[in-house]
Amino acid sequence: MTQLHDLTALEQGKLVRRGEVSPRELAEHYLARIERLDDVGAFVTVTAERAVADAGARASAPADASPLWGVPTAIKDLNLTAGVPTMLGSAAFADFVPEISDNVTLSIEAAGMVSLGKTNTPEFGSPCYTEPDVAPPAVTPWDRTRGAGGSSGGAAAAVAAGLVPLAQGSDGGGSIRIPASCCGIVGFKPSRGVVSGAPMYGDPIGLSTAGSLARTVRDAAALLDVLAGHRAGDPYWREGGPYLEACDTPPGRLRIARFVAPVIADVPIDPESVAAWEAASSLLASLRHEIADIEVPLPAEAVPVFETCWAVLTALSVVPPERQGLLRPLTRWLTERGQAVSGPEFGLAIGALRRFAAGALTALAPYDAVLTPTLAVPPVKVGALRDDADPARDFDNQKRFTPWTSAWNVTGMPAVSLPLHWTPEGLPVGVMLAGRPGEDARLLSLAAQVEEAVGGFGRRPPGW
Repeated sequence: MTQLHDLTALEQGKLVRRGEVSPRELAEHYLARIERLDDVGAFVTVTAERAVADAGARASAPADASPLWGVPTAIKDLNLTAGVPTMLGSAAFADFVPEISDNVTLSIEAAGMVSLGKTNTPEFGSPCYTEPDVAPPAVTPWDRTRGAGGSSGGAAAAVAAGLVPLAQGSDGGGSIRIPASCCGIVGFKPSRGVVSGAPMYGDPIGLSTAGSLARTVRDAAALLDVLAGHRAGDPYWREGGPYLEACDTPPGRLRIARFVAPVIADVPIDPESVAAWEAASSLLASLRHEIADIEVPLPAEAVPVFETCWAVLTALSVVPPERQGLLRPLTRWLTERGQAVSGPEFGLAIGALRRFAAGALTALAPYDAVLTPTLAVPPVKVGALRDDADPARDFDNQKRFTPWTSAWNVTGMPAVSLPLHWTPEGLPVGVMLAGRPGEDARLLSLAAQVEEAVGGFGRRPPGW
């Protein structure tokens, strides 16, 4: 028997608009599932009373309502939500309750969606695993001894376990695509400028953006339609969409570049990741796309420049002096690295990173998309990457785990991880496609074509 959580987010939204189910029924259904089934570390705060009240206020959808009106979701614990604890994954902010909401939260509320709470994230969203001091680790529902990835690990675990139908994440070096791969779902990072960073604008480099985590490409596109758009004061923006509509438009015959060599770390690639990439190449070729092998478009010299910028971004987190002792060892190590960078050095690093990005974009200009693995290995055991005793080794472990994703943050290109492969043990292995900057709609069209070609992403984890 089909239950509400078996339906896609768009199917749930259609039921709401037809009056066949109410937003309150949906919210209560998912809140009950969270209470019973959140053994995956998905939520750090559940706002049940507020969610039921918000759902009740959305009982009647306006004529021009978003297709996601009344659909439950959740907000990453890095995103400001007025009146709701927002810990930023850090014990230093364990009692922080913001007075304002950021653009992501406001956009979700304006679309009539109902947030059920805040999803788990590591401290300041920095690591690619979600093991904060303020909550249990986020794990993949396919094997609860293995991490959900990060930094949007709680959001991905919530979607994969059927605790929400879709969720927002953010991605500065792979933080949507990494957990999507670990949890066997779709993770879409849009182009730089598609989603506003208002009002904090905390990333002056332009690496990070909000995006979508969902079980289907069309759901991910519908959420991107909710998030997309600029606000007065944005330093840059990019017009686009509607993205859901693009999923119903064939992409045409595309030129797709591919490479498997790692970008930011000299690391062997697990045979399952290579097999996933090869199988995706064959699938794309069977869809009549032209596949071309290319060299890695970013040089090794870009890596230390990216690391300098990443460390400075960590150092920009304003932590009261009396609470700095609560920070994780990795955060303290990155902060010290960032604070050691002078203003002129930081400016030179940003300029160098932009030149590296320009070189990569020029090399990739002849191609409509780029195919790589998402991760070097399948999901790893909780604690396998983290090393509090040696933060430098921790950071290196992360680079070895995810040697491709950050390249597309540097270039500002849209990128998506698709759940196209599974190990013999039943672990998900994602495959990543990236597109030209601003061509998010075309990338979603291609992703939807791939999803249709494999018969949909219908696998469900234990405990569903």
